Amino acid sequence: MAKEGVKARDVKRARLAAKYADKRAALKAAGDYEALDKLPKNASPVRQHNRCKLTGRPRGYMRQFGISRVTFREMALAGKIPGVKKASW
Repeated sequence: MAKEGVKARDVKRARLAAKYADKRAALKAAGDYEALDKLPKNASPVRQHNRCKLTGRPRGYMRQFGISRVTFREMALAGKIPGVKKASW
């Protein structure tokens, strides 16, 4: 389980990226890279990292569900994800 501060930092980065998205696009289109450098570092969407919504785990993220593979397996076996069942053949 990730620390709360790490999860909060990622949320803050997402908020900043959304706030400056229009400004960044306009500056990029104009080719004004000096002004882009003056924006906050965390305003860049590249600095965001996909994390599990429940545990905050940064690795093994399943984009379709928004959770990590470990959490996905636990929830799927418990029957908490509709339409997902364990394969058997």
